[in-house]
Amino acid sequence: MTAPRALKSVADLHGAGLVGEDGLDAASRVGQRYAIAVTPAMAALIDPDDAHDPIALQFVPDLRELDTTPQERADPIGDGAHSPVKGIVHRYPDRVLLKALHICPVYCRFCFRREMVGPSGDGTLSASELEDAFSYIRAKPEIWEVILTGGDPLVLSPRRLTEIMRGLRDIAHVKIIRFHSRVPVVDPAAIDEALIAALKASGKTVYVALHANHPREMTEDARAACALLVDAGISMVSQTVLLKGVNDDPAILAELMRAFVEARVKPYYLHHPDLAPGTSHFRLDIAEGQRIVEALRGRVSGLCQPTYVLDIPGGYGKALIGRSAVRQIDDGCYTISDYRGQSHTYPPEELE
Repeated sequence: MTAPRALKSVADLHGAGLVGEDGLDAASRVGQRYAIAVTPAMAALIDPDDAHDPIALQFVPDLRELDTTPQERADPIGDGAHSPVKGIVHRYPDRVLLKALHICPVYCRFCFRREMVGPSGDGTLSASELEDAFSYIRAKPEIWEVILTGGDPLVLSPRRLTEIMRGLRDIAHVKIIRFHSRVPVVDPAAIDEALIAALKASGKTVYVALHANHPREMTEDARAACALLVDAGISMVSQTVLLKGVNDDPAILAELMRAFVEARVKPYYLHHPDLAPGTSHFRLDIAEGQRIVEALRGRVSGLCQPTYVLDIPGGYGKALIGRSAVRQIDDGCYTISDYRGQSHTYPPEELE
């Protein structure tokens, strides 16, 4: 029996019942500008009868993607301003991004690198370009962590991943290697012994940051893929984008964060959506995001709390944007808000 294949065109989406006759023209117009790919694992989760299906919203083209606002930009977080050599982004002193490729197993409709990824995107680093990237890292002893991203680095073959990991193995000041990936969720069968062996080929500490946005993505197969990684000694953290219509509800986020923790994935970042072109229909304002995060704080265990962040447009890095629970009212005196929103004085008044 032939294994299901990824849906990589509007015709594929139509054949799978994910785009109807009345949506073909709009989807085709979007597909001419932005890449399309939906893996079988994600296609199986979509309810084609639900116009607001949260999985479909993430992966199926939407005509609203062709609407851009004046604030949106092709490079919303300013990678280009911090790229000394091709494939490297050095925004923070002790870590760099290594963008080895710009191919993904799925293409998210809200992607902040949507102008760079896909079959007609920035491509894969050649052997000489990869060596230039390694040379840059070798020459910077302050670099403690290398973060492989792109594109999704776990779509690389085990052989190619092994080459990269061995290239990093001999750089003594690099202690941590982190992979940003959707693969354990969108293509869990790809997490196998060969891939895990490749991830461990450097002998360094390895993390996988898993990107998932809705609890339905954390299927039994996805959880099994996470278990293979964690049982092999690879630590996992999560990344989630706060998306209108997908997860802008404390109950949905609580379910997702609990699913991460149950799968031994530590919630890490909750990203405010970036100003990528054609993504305004996914964005909510920061005040609404803060209200959702505050509601999450009172709903779930501390193990389940992500950090709410915004990548400041222009390349200025991440900022913590959760509303502070602390307000100074006098020298050494503060009011503290609890998870119910009630205020308390600290230090408390002396008892009679």
